Amino acid sequence: MRSDVMKVGIEKGPHRSLWYATGLSKRSLNKPIIGVANSFNEIVPGHVELNKIATAVKRGIYMAGGTPVEFNTIAVDDGIAMNHLGMRYSLVSRETIADSVEIMAMAHPFDGLVLVSNCDKITPGMLMAAARLNIPAILITGGPMLAGYDRGEAIGLDDMFERIAPAKSGKISPDEYEESCAAACPGTGSCSGMFTANSMNCVAEALGIALPGNGTIPAVFADRIRLAEAAGIQIMELVQKDIKTRDILTRDAFINAIALDMAFGGSTNTSLHIPAIAHEAGIELTLKDFNEVSDRTPHICNMAPAGPFHMEDLDRAGGVPSILKTLQGKNLIKADTITVTGKTLGENIAKAKAGNSDVIRPLEKPYHETGGLCCLFGNLAPDGSVVKAAAVLPEMLKHSGPARIFGSEQEAVNALLGHEIKEGDVVVIRYEGPKGGPGMPEMLTPTSVVKGMGLASKVSLITDGRFSGATTGASIGHISPEAMEGGPIGLLEEGDIIEIDIPNRSLNVRLSDEELQERRNRWKQPEPKIKTGVMARYARGVSSAANGAVFK
Repeated sequence: MRSDVMKVGIEKGPHRSLWYATGLSKRSLNKPIIGVANSFNEIVPGHVELNKIATAVKRGIYMAGGTPVEFNTIAVDDGIAMNHLGMRYSLVSRETIADSVEIMAMAHPFDGLVLVSNCDKITPGMLMAAARLNIPAILITGGPMLAGYDRGEAIGLDDMFERIAPAKSGKISPDEYEESCAAACPGTGSCSGMFTANSMNCVAEALGIALPGNGTIPAVFADRIRLAEAAGIQIMELVQKDIKTRDILTRDAFINAIALDMAFGGSTNTSLHIPAIAHEAGIELTLKDFNEVSDRTPHICNMAPAGPFHMEDLDRAGGVPSILKTLQGKNLIKADTITVTGKTLGENIAKAKAGNSDVIRPLEKPYHETGGLCCLFGNLAPDGSVVKAAAVLPEMLKHSGPARIFGSEQEAVNALLGHEIKEGDVVVIRYEGPKGGPGMPEMLTPTSVVKGMGLASKVSLITDGRFSGATTGASIGHISPEAMEGGPIGLLEEGDIIEIDIPNRSLNVRLSDEELQERRNRWKQPEPKIKTGVMARYARGVSSAANGAVFK
């Protein structure tokens, strides 16, 4: 066993003394030691109940003959961190989580690892660590929250951001607004739409690193506890069969994950996280891979924020297995990839029913013929950019307009609320990339304000930062190279004509190469916004968003 190096032999007597001090017996130490990485805290709604998940996991490990040992990681709530300095600290937490899990599993060589996660950067961070470590590992998440209801209408966190502008203008009374605040998130779990957390938790099923049901079983359902227990049991089978993470995280598995992502129109943040996990597994994925899969994969689930359905609806319709079964009908997934069940993906979904409703449509009746996400390239984004095409109104799929340039999210929001943005404008928010932010802050407020002010069919937004998974509209993010690295977005001037063509995957500024070069020669890198601490170190070491914003 891997753990023998810290517990077996005369020279490891002192080590055993320390293990005994924790209350473990000799019998417990003789069993496989399974690390349980728990990201519980009392801040994130998706994480406040994770101790219950971890308890069920440990119960399963005991039942299957292992000894669980639990430790913790951090977890940032992106919604609470949104639209202030704290959001710059979100993406870096992914690397910190990956590092902390790696450190714990290397310092204390576990025989296997169960990753207990739920939200935004935590799930990808843990999966990055598992790929680095390449030991038997399984992910179990806390599950999505139920949709809220306000005056008989299903709502979620995205709706609250969209109500900021009407509340500011007095169209919604303070009392009505506060009632909505209390209704939108009715309980624990990751936010109820196909935002970043739920996108990644579903993607984990397609990757094969989580059990079927991981992405959609609601947090408050007893089935979620039973699934956690099953994950604890299953890690022991992975240890016994020596099925390691990289046996599961193959290139075909990542292509399956992207296909699922395209089918349900997930968060644009998946284009950061999936390549980052692949990078740790030694596999190169690019934005062009996303476009290739998007071009052949129809969008068959119209999930919130783009559509009316929430995670509980998808779960009732059959969840991820039913989406994958639908895609398998035209060989859009690789069914022979191995998974944490010890079986292939095809075997896992063999009993699932293909989609036959509006929640999961059949391939012959998709919402869109191509995937929910796509990547745009051009002289404004030589290395690429990302847009949730499924959430863009048809009249905004092609748009040309003058650039309105802002150096921060708050400047853009102030201009929008101050009615300074006109029909046809392209709002440019720059110096918000991985280096320039620093931290590539996620933005939901400006996109929601655009929608809340009735401008979704008239105004586009582009940024070298990120948009939230709850974003809708012609919102193009991850523009690479970023402004802080001298990318073309940093060379734009007020009034430059931006040309967006989502069907043809292009993003350009109406300037000649010569004019761009002349501006580049004049460009000077601005002073960093944060010069000390973790964010200063992050800015020095982080790579482009086009590469998953991984550390160099």
